Amino acid sequence: MQFGLMTVSDITQDPTTGRTPSEGERIKAAVTMAKHAEEAGLDVFAIGEHHNPPFWSSSPTTTLAYIAAQTERIILSTSTTLITTNDPVKIAEDYAMLQHLSDGRMDLMMGRGNTGPVYPWFGKDIRQGLPLAIENYGLLHRLWREDVVDFEGKFRTALQGFTSTPRPLDGVAPFVWHGSIRTPEIAEQAAYYGDGFFANNIFWPAEHYQRLIGLYRKRWEHYGHGAPETAIVGLGGQAFIRKNSQDAKNEFRPYFDNAPVYGHGPSMEDFTQMTPLTVGSPQEVIDRYAGMREIFGDYQRQLFLMDHAGLPLKTVLEQIDILGEEVVPVLRKELALNRPANVPDAPTHAQRVKAQYGDAGPRVAIPNANRGDNLTAGSSPYQDATPKPGSAFGAAATRK
Repeated sequence: MQFGLMTVSDITQDPTTGRTPSEGERIKAAVTMAKHAEEAGLDVFAIGEHHNPPFWSSSPTTTLAYIAAQTERIILSTSTTLITTNDPVKIAEDYAMLQHLSDGRMDLMMGRGNTGPVYPWFGKDIRQGLPLAIENYGLLHRLWREDVVDFEGKFRTALQGFTSTPRPLDGVAPFVWHGSIRTPEIAEQAAYYGDGFFANNIFWPAEHYQRLIGLYRKRWEHYGHGAPETAIVGLGGQAFIRKNSQDAKNEFRPYFDNAPVYGHGPSMEDFTQMTPLTVGSPQEVIDRYAGMREIFGDYQRQLFLMDHAGLPLKTVLEQIDILGEEVVPVLRKELALNRPANVPDAPTHAQRVKAQYGDAGPRVAIPNANRGDNLTAGSSPYQDATPKPGSAFGAAATRK
């Protein structure tokens, strides 16, 4: 199991002080959170992508590369990368670059986003959101696996003899999670490609996500990837923790009551009953999240939202310490108990390199001299290319 943090990158007024941090403060706070998460023994730090106030994370790869330079172990991810309004060619390039700079300590989550106006801002039609997600990811998947790509689709300019650079680190594409709150077609897409499926698991009852994950597992088996329990599942979650349960409730209540998404709605007690939000002692959080396996089956990644709703950085860092010291070590043990042998570990770059190459050395991409126009005719533009079945190396890369 991997445990970590995810941030939606909101900039929200602290209801207890009336103060709203600046964009710069929140950007630097995210870096501090990621470094602190690594120190606390967590495995993953993920940021969302937004292009509108009051959110700051318009360029996840820039932020994550900066964090990668200041950390050594933690996996850097997204929650989410917009597969609809980003050009898949630019996604392929940016995240392969992040893969190299982080020495493979990265993956990413694809999603359509939940901000309708973002589509026209980037020249897209929200009514085509699902077809865009399907076509764009199909191209991205190829760009990371084929040295030379010819492509013609509905939503972007055709490609002929195109090579995305840099090539993925060690010849292994970044691992992809597909995130969805409500769309079964995205669960289907994740299963088709043998990718991971991530359920937000924050604002809706568990039964809602249970249906999506159940569909994903069923279709995973249908496409020949293995038994349903071998599918790669990630869950979100949210908690506020203090040593004493009542202290946690008293401290978090004003933040809950004024939160941008669920504030001024159901009471905190009703919301925590209906959703995985858990406000209480470390043991209450342990009990709640150890029980996720009974609802969703064995899974590979658990991320917590802990900096939402205007919580000050000092409080967030305290929450990370409690999570890392008192909650996650127990959850690791609880969720490892009686875990079936065929349930895979959470994906890592090293693990995937080993699966692809065994004891052989991985690919090191070394380009041939060329005209510099990124047009390849007749062969792969890489001198290290070794023909493999289904690859775009050697003769398989020839384009006529």
